[in-house]
Amino acid sequence: MTRPSAAPNASGEGASDRFGTGPDAASAPPAAPGPEAVPLAGVPDSERRGPTVPVPAGPAKHRAPANEDDRFEQVLESLRKQIRDLEFAEGIAGADDGKALQADVLAQLSDYVLPRVRRPDIPLLIAVAGSTGAGKSTLVNSLVGEQVTTTGVRRPTTNSPVLACNPADVEWFSEASFIPTLPRVRQQGLAMPGKDGMLVLAATEAMPPGVALLDTPDVDSAVAAHHEFAAKFLDAADLWVFVTTSGRYADARVWEFLQVARDRDTSLAVVLSRVPRKGRRQLLDHFGAMLEANGLGNAARFAIPETDQIEGERFTSNVADHIREYLADVAGEAEQRDRVSRRTFIGVIDSFRTRVPELARRVEAQIETGRALGAAVDEAYSGAADRIDTALGDGTLLRGSLLARWQEVAASGELARSLRLRGKKARKGRAEQAERGQRVSALERAVRDSLEALVVSADERASEQIEQRWRDVPGGAELADKALDQPGSGLLAKQVRQEIAEWQREIADMTAANGATKRSVARFVTFDHEIVALVLIIDLLGYERSHSGGGAHARDLSGPSPQRLLKGLFGAQSLRSIGGSARENLRERVLGLLTHERAPFDHALSTAGIPSEDSAVQLYQATYNLEISR
Repeated sequence: MTRPSAAPNASGEGASDRFGTGPDAASAPPAAPGPEAVPLAGVPDSERRGPTVPVPAGPAKHRAPANEDDRFEQVLESLRKQIRDLEFAEGIAGADDGKALQADVLAQLSDYVLPRVRRPDIPLLIAVAGSTGAGKSTLVNSLVGEQVTTTGVRRPTTNSPVLACNPADVEWFSEASFIPTLPRVRQQGLAMPGKDGMLVLAATEAMPPGVALLDTPDVDSAVAAHHEFAAKFLDAADLWVFVTTSGRYADARVWEFLQVARDRDTSLAVVLSRVPRKGRRQLLDHFGAMLEANGLGNAARFAIPETDQIEGERFTSNVADHIREYLADVAGEAEQRDRVSRRTFIGVIDSFRTRVPELARRVEAQIETGRALGAAVDEAYSGAADRIDTALGDGTLLRGSLLARWQEVAASGELARSLRLRGKKARKGRAEQAERGQRVSALERAVRDSLEALVVSADERASEQIEQRWRDVPGGAELADKALDQPGSGLLAKQVRQEIAEWQREIADMTAANGATKRSVARFVTFDHEIVALVLIIDLLGYERSHSGGGAHARDLSGPSPQRLLKGLFGAQSLRSIGGSARENLRERVLGLLTHERAPFDHALSTAGIPSEDSAVQLYQATYNLEISR
């Protein structure tokens, strides 16, 4: 292959030249011309040696036997599925970074790694990327040898990525194979503006088979979508040609992308454009020093001077000849071409050693946050259950209205009158019966009111504790609002009353059951089961341990203590059995109410999208499996 010579410019220097080129694989000395060498484009027809059959790109020559290839592909597919199925909870620590890393790794697996594992003979993709106004489109047109992309003073110019390839390769870059989620249009020749978000396929005979050249959006564009486009295509490319200007090469955005290439060991060439004649050497030395300092000293390097040698949409003269020559060497020589693609492929696979575990750490951060939020719910409602359970047996409730109603019933002699000899009918006047009914009803209401207040206050305290702890966690406030806004709040009091009423009826049924009373008593005495059920409830609520209900105060009450009366009716053993069943029944009802009340918090957590407990472990295992299968 005859290489174009660099004609001198006015200063006697080449119009485009290499500066400080290191021994990078992508910048190896040009191979001697031979029958396999295929010029990239832009070389006069009289100087071309072709067309020839392109050498397959990618790591084909270095791959393992077919069965090992299948295993490697299966491991990659499994990894992709695990990453694709990951969920992240919005607003919670790790979500934004996790989603960005998830999308990045997933896209590279889908758009770069797996296609090259399945078909190692795919075209070599060279992505031209870089800064706004660096002249990428002009360079692409110059390298191809005809206008395939539009240029201009409007910034950003490239609002639609343009991919130039030989007509024989255009099918590979269709939706079925290349970045299938991206819409595209086939267009011969110039890519017109106004197609944001669409890949333009420019099929041209000026491109040799087996090689494609991609003009990407600006990496530092003011349009966020252009950043995403640039990253997406760079992730799918075998070789990056990164173009920046003498005025923007120090920008942070430029180095963010260059450092990605360094971290993934991507085959890379850098082009510094618009280099002024004055201070040229100092500027190139400084840019070279920055490349060295950032671990990119081995990248192939080129410089394009400030020039008005532009005709239409391309450089005139020999402004881009050295870059064209370099790319012709990369694309034309079998050994060099395979080395470039293999290096990038291996670099991407190597990068998964750190990128997948980093994704796992983001997952772990969300899992840990979910655990903390869930623990707050568990602790709050466990505490509520404990407080209720304690209050139900230590006499705490036997105060105020409940104690007063009990004292009224006990002092009225109702307990004694509720017992009567069998066969003897109680004779009471209507007024007395009404008064008795009022006292008993008042005691029943006081029992329900006290239990209702206990459960409702414990639930409110638990809810407040959860809300406070959730709001201290990033993203927890939104989940707390979601939980508290769910319908059904304010119904707990009604539900408690219903449960307590049913509980009282069950106690009355237990006291009336056959064999519930002592046989010696049952032969002669019958009793009012509703009143005895209330006596049993007062005893279960800790009458004997209550300071207000026991001790000196108890001697002021007329009639026997609840426990003494109950033992006389049922006996100690039966009383323990009835009391244990009644207490357990109440505990189950209370726990059911609390479970219902915590449900909005549990639902908010379960629907937040927090990763499952084993998802991080699976990612670590997938990284290990990938290492084993390589």
